[in-house]
Order: sequence, then structure tokens, then C-alpha cells
Amino acid sequence: MFSAGAVGEMEADFDEVEAELRAEAGKQLSGREEHWGFVRGRGPIAAELIAVASAACDAYVTVAIVVGSSSHGAHRMVGSVAVSLARHSPVPVVIVP
Repeated sequence: MFSAGAVGEMEADFDEVEAELRAEAGKQLSGREEHWGFVRGRGPIAAELIAVASAACDAYVTVAIVVGSSSHGAHRMVGSVAVSLARHSPVPVVIVP
């Protein structure tokens, strides 16, 4: 468990990273705003990605999730985000090595 101060500091760090990512994505994808979105979630990563992809299916014709594979040894035992997505995603998943 983290202290309230540590949680607050982590949230501030995440807020800063989110702002930087939004700004950079906005520059890179300027003029194509109708084709992309930025969502910050909290929870298990695979479940959050599936929820966003499922909701986006209503708004877009084609939705896919692109993730990198994990080379972490523990993921061979407990699974990884990529494996969980491959098993449970209702939309196509591209796993990049």
C-alpha cells in the first residue's frame, strides 16, 4: 500500500505524462482528429483496452488494438497484456514482437 502522499505524487506524475502524450499525439495527428482518440484508464490494462475498443466499435468502422509483446520471464507464468488481449478481445489484435 502507498501512502496518500505517494499516491498524490504518482497522480501528478501521470497527469504530466498524459499532458505531454496528448500534446505530442496532437502534433503528429493534426488534421486527422476524427480518426483517433486519447483515453486514460485505470485498472487492468487488457480490460481497459478492450473496454475502449468495444466502445469505439460503435463510432468507427474499423477498430484494432496494437500492442508490443512482452519478453519478461514472469509473463510466461502469469500471462501478459498481449496474451490476455489475444484471448479476450472482441476486435482484432496486432501483437508486435
